[in-house]
Amino acid sequence: MIEFGSTSAIPVTILTGFLGAGKTTLLNRILTGNHGLRVAVLVNDFGSINVDADLVVGLEDDVMSLANGCVCCSIRDDLIETVEAVLARPEKPEYIVLEASGVSDPSSIAMTFTDQRFRDMIRLDSIMCLVDAEQVFAAPEQMELKLRQIAFSDMVILNKVDLVDRTTVQKVHDWLGSRFRRYRLVEAVNAEVSLDILLSVGRFAAEQLDADVPDHHEHGPGCGCPGQDHSAQFTTTFLHSERPVSLSGLRDAIKRLPGEVYRVKGFVLSEEDPDHRVVVQVVGKRIDIAREEPWGNRKPETCLVAIGAPGAVSEGMLEDVFLEPV
Repeated sequence: MIEFGSTSAIPVTILTGFLGAGKTTLLNRILTGNHGLRVAVLVNDFGSINVDADLVVGLEDDVMSLANGCVCCSIRDDLIETVEAVLARPEKPEYIVLEASGVSDPSSIAMTFTDQRFRDMIRLDSIMCLVDAEQVFAAPEQMELKLRQIAFSDMVILNKVDLVDRTTVQKVHDWLGSRFRRYRLVEAVNAEVSLDILLSVGRFAAEQLDADVPDHHEHGPGCGCPGQDHSAQFTTTFLHSERPVSLSGLRDAIKRLPGEVYRVKGFVLSEEDPDHRVVVQVVGKRIDIAREEPWGNRKPETCLVAIGAPGAVSEGMLEDVFLEPV
């Protein structure tokens, strides 16, 4: 059993990391772990449809969705209201986990949780940044954002190390070591990390919010949050359809998406197995298509979101790829 000490303040862990790094998988590890804690979950997705919230397992009543914007800027007031609502519940949670959008800046999120109105009620326990070992050097135009997410975290989880060789893993270590003087790093496969590492690692140091971020101007402007609009750097495109999708050749069809599409995720209603929902996860060149549980009370439909550079993808393009695969 994990010990929290004598403080009555509720610990808060923030999960950050670029698109597709494995944040939702790690969140599900926490929720299904043997820790005996009552956990409240806040999930933010960049866009008006919060796909990630529907990927969280087994806590329908305790998952609070923060869609329609990056949690570090445009919906900060919503985040404060949501935290207040969580704290006002008859059965207060013993732990709060926030899964941030893959395009958010964790420093601004942390400032919300250190707001004076929450003093003695919650405490920022840790900011954990997931890094995709296979995709860390992909999308170089977003490298500054990735560096900011790492810089403001107190734990780096190098995830998906099974997808690369040790030479690549060492390259990532060397890359991080050349930019950050001190950092804690844990290697993981499929976000398998000990709960003793994930939960109650100690009060987050406020001075971490003033961390120096390595210059990376050769890759162009980064997140720029606060002060810049995420919509100018990322575009989200949604596809909603009740038409069944043919899974035959779907993987090859997805490969037709432009390289500037960083992430695709969601569910499809398949022709081959309409009684079960099929999860589609696309990260860079990596494609994962998996049959999941029956739809149950959920409406059988195709619901997908694509995140990429401005103008990289349109709804019509998604329809061509997913509804009419060749």
